[in-house]
Amino acid sequence: MSQDSQHGKWTISDKRKPDKITTFFKQEPKLSPKCNEDTHSVNHPSAPSMGSEARTATHVNQTNPVKYESNPSPSVKRKRETEEAGWNLSSSDDETPTSALKNEPKKSKVSPKRKKTEDKRPPSPHGTSYYKEEPADFFETNLLSMNDMYRFYLNKVTGIPKKFNTGALHIKEILSPMFGTLKESAQFNYCFDIPWMVEQYPPEFRDKPVILVHGEKRESKARLIEHAKPYPHICFCQAKLDIAFGTHHTKMMLLWYEEGFRVIILTSNLIRADWYQKTQGMWMSPLYPRLPEGSPETAGESPTNFKRDLLEYLEAYQAPELAEWIDRIKQHDLSETRVYLIGSTPGRYQGPAMEKWGHLRLRKLLSEHTKPVQNEEQWHVLGQFSSIGSMGLDKTKWLAAEFQRTLTTLGKPGKSLVYPSVENVRTSLEGCPAGGSLPYSIQTAQKQLWLHSYFHGWHADVTGRSNAMPHIKTYMRVSPDFTQLAWFLVTSANLSKAAWGTLEKNNTQIMVRSYELGVLYLPSAFVTIFRLTNIFHLACF
Repeated sequence: MSQDSQHGKWTISDKRKPDKITTFFKQEPKLSPKCNEDTHSVNHPSAPSMGSEARTATHVNQTNPVKYESNPSPSVKRKRETEEAGWNLSSSDDETPTSALKNEPKKSKVSPKRKKTEDKRPPSPHGTSYYKEEPADFFETNLLSMNDMYRFYLNKVTGIPKKFNTGALHIKEILSPMFGTLKESAQFNYCFDIPWMVEQYPPEFRDKPVILVHGEKRESKARLIEHAKPYPHICFCQAKLDIAFGTHHTKMMLLWYEEGFRVIILTSNLIRADWYQKTQGMWMSPLYPRLPEGSPETAGESPTNFKRDLLEYLEAYQAPELAEWIDRIKQHDLSETRVYLIGSTPGRYQGPAMEKWGHLRLRKLLSEHTKPVQNEEQWHVLGQFSSIGSMGLDKTKWLAAEFQRTLTTLGKPGKSLVYPSVENVRTSLEGCPAGGSLPYSIQTAQKQLWLHSYFHGWHADVTGRSNAMPHIKTYMRVSPDFTQLAWFLVTSANLSKAAWGTLEKNNTQIMVRSYELGVLYLPSAFVTIFRLTNIFHLACF
């Protein structure tokens, strides 16, 4: 462990040898060109996309095997051109329209390879008997193993040794009486399996009012409403998506108890597959008590202005259905929060509003609340995500320009992107169908081959999750020996301009397509309550 330095670093562990990299997102040698090509092919058209798998889960509760679709209808294909589905073919002006891709000469050359690869795949394990009910001792029964200081948790994973699930959380635990006597809840998410979601609430809370905040339109919206008909306690709030190819990708729970109020910001969809054998992450707030009657509006604010920022995020929906939740938050004391909120909301922003959302929000916080890092070039910036969008024909179009400038606010570093390879997926707990939650379209991949030089494979040996494919999304800056963090972000935002925003009009405007939400950990927010900064000791990750 090390004390705070002038650079605001966190000590992760002082017991690991530098030559043994023990970070949660451990690097491996850069993939060879062949492996990189394989990485792109994880989600070629013959493989199940997150869109098809998640929608199947929503419609039939994943009781049928995963469907392999090769020629989706135009309406389905347009729906897939979203953040979570990974088909952001139209999220950049540099992209060739989908229709034009059909006329490319090399298209016919690629197809036979994809068919050949499909023939070698093992059968999908996602059949009627794939999901197993967990024994009672799978779940936590008390709060003794909970991380009260930093409140960052992984999800429980089926099929790994029990010791790796200690202190991790399942959705059934989050919604259980262990954390409060629930009166009402709000679920913000991208994908919903309503019957499955309802079953995750304990019987005593199963009929408590729930509002689902979603981004569905037309037929998919009608299906969502239809699936909720057996549950009269469920109502809906549709998020406005006025910019093409944007999605409501935020994943958040608002839980109102008899004892107070709680916020959970996470990376999991509300479908069974996301809580079964994937790696997910979440931040769970403390239990916020109610403020005394007559408290001023500024009461209950945290050192990180979390209350103000959460209210501003909810107000951005401009939804009457959320007015009551906004009032409830105002009535509670959020002063114990030690993380910063980083959100994205669709729109075009100028002037001071440019720094309210997306990656410019992250840049502003890093500029204001951190100090430069010594030997900066040795401190790596790591980005880890489950979907990759279109970033242009070369790295200067977005990644190595505005986005990299945000991530390197503390100085120029080495840069790495952690994304599973084909071998990672093939040998995972789920097998090849796990690739359905790691979308990266072959059309987009072929247009940004320059991205290969950034790639590193997925390993999570310390937490026993190397074979649990990551749907978690994290960004961080780590010391050369992987024992300290300058900052850490867990978020719903994947690597795309739709999620993080892109500058326009000679950098005088930022355009954001999607709703996203995450929390940023900075050492300065914890220094008053924890002098030895050993955040994220890797044994508890």
